[in-house]
Amino acid sequence: MSHPSGSKPNSTSNLRVLVLAGGRSSERDVSLATGAAVSRGLHDAGFHILTFDPVVSPRAIPWSPDAGAASIDTTPPDQSVLASNGNPMGTALTPQDLAMVDLKSVDLVFIALHGGDGENGRLQALLDLCGVRYTGSGMMASALAMDKHAAKRIFTAEGIPTPRWFAAEPGMIPTFDEVRATIGLPLIIKPSCQGSTVGLSLVRDESQWDKALSDAFVWDQRVLIEEFIAGRELTVGVLGGQTMPVVEIIPTHEIYDYECKYTSGRTQYICPADLTPEQADEVQRLGLDAFNALGCQGYARTDFRMSKDGRFFCLEVNTLPGMTSLSLVPKAARTAGIEFPDLLKRICQLALEPRP
Repeated sequence: MSHPSGSKPNSTSNLRVLVLAGGRSSERDVSLATGAAVSRGLHDAGFHILTFDPVVSPRAIPWSPDAGAASIDTTPPDQSVLASNGNPMGTALTPQDLAMVDLKSVDLVFIALHGGDGENGRLQALLDLCGVRYTGSGMMASALAMDKHAAKRIFTAEGIPTPRWFAAEPGMIPTFDEVRATIGLPLIIKPSCQGSTVGLSLVRDESQWDKALSDAFVWDQRVLIEEFIAGRELTVGVLGGQTMPVVEIIPTHEIYDYECKYTSGRTQYICPADLTPEQADEVQRLGLDAFNALGCQGYARTDFRMSKDGRFFCLEVNTLPGMTSLSLVPKAARTAGIEFPDLLKRICQLALEPRP
């Protein structure tokens, strides 16, 4: 893509950045909150900011310092809301959506979309075809990370421990007895291609089995039935090929669900996590291994469970981690001495580097 002045940008000074946020996925509210925080942070770092949400506006608009912060409810938006503008739930941005934006007038797209619209690789493929620079991972890594079943198969092949699992599709669902005999109880049932624990259930006995499957199939045609690792919840951020301090997550609920993720006071965060140096090194190594195994770029976050006997199990890699006031990557960066505007600036600098 050409820089408006006719030369390629080689720094972040005076860059015009388009922040894409909102969209039609189950994580729309989270995306709007990320977009608001990113826009303000980039403005504070000296960027010129445009924002675009294809659901509510046919064009990009200049960001104003008077713009308010977006709020996140305790539950994801209803499917009827996600089907706004005649587009079904989970529909990705189309070439027609992007045609409404003068991409040649910006130097960089900061992808603040979460879930289907931003993380499954389709948007990245469109931007690649348009020759537009963008933040985060490319098409292939985004698609692999979004599909938890595909990602777990890669983790297994690469020797990265991950909880045992079954993949279920309509008409091809293992029996409760088969699952219990193989991976035990309790277990997790969740959509394969969703984030923010949308559609996720903790199943302790057979009475919860049918409802948990039904809740997960609302959001995806492939569902994971996964071993539950009792223990601690940890996450490792990666920025530019380097790991950040480990964050421990202690929710008030039994699992780190949607409400605990996005409601102030529902979760305690400890950064750096209370680990031995050897434990911290190991989980950071595994986090970077998972990042590299999927071919991620720029920045991402890898989530883990630490079992009671001290083993680490990789759950997933989030290629577009949240950037709200409660989000984990900004917390880890702050512990490392990187304030939020500087973190965003670094992410943009990485996006300007040539992709392999």
